[in-house]
Amino acid sequence: MVKHIILWTLNPELSEVEKKAVKAGIKEGLEGLVGKVPGLIDVKVQIDGRLDSSNADVMLDSTLESYEALKAYAKHPAHVAVANTKVRPYTVQRSCLDYSCLD
Repeated sequence: MVKHIILWTLNPELSEVEKKAVKAGIKEGLEGLVGKVPGLIDVKVQIDGRLDSSNADVMLDSTLESYEALKAYAKHPAHVAVANTKVRPYTVQRSCLDYSCLD
């Protein structure tokens, strides 16, 4: 299995109301990909409970069957649509950690 972890920072020009709506849209869009993208086992998007010590606004924690599944996920039309409409227009920074795991 492969873990795919992303941290995003939202555009600071967004109002708090806009940020709340954007976070909800990201969560709904990405978590909705389970069952649509082959090899995508689980997706959790953390949007609430952010502590002041954080330097990111949203976290994606996803599990895929394999590295090949991760590469296919990156290009899958449903994923690309979510990324292009719900994530990229509203974020200014992205950090990624992909790693193999046994569980």
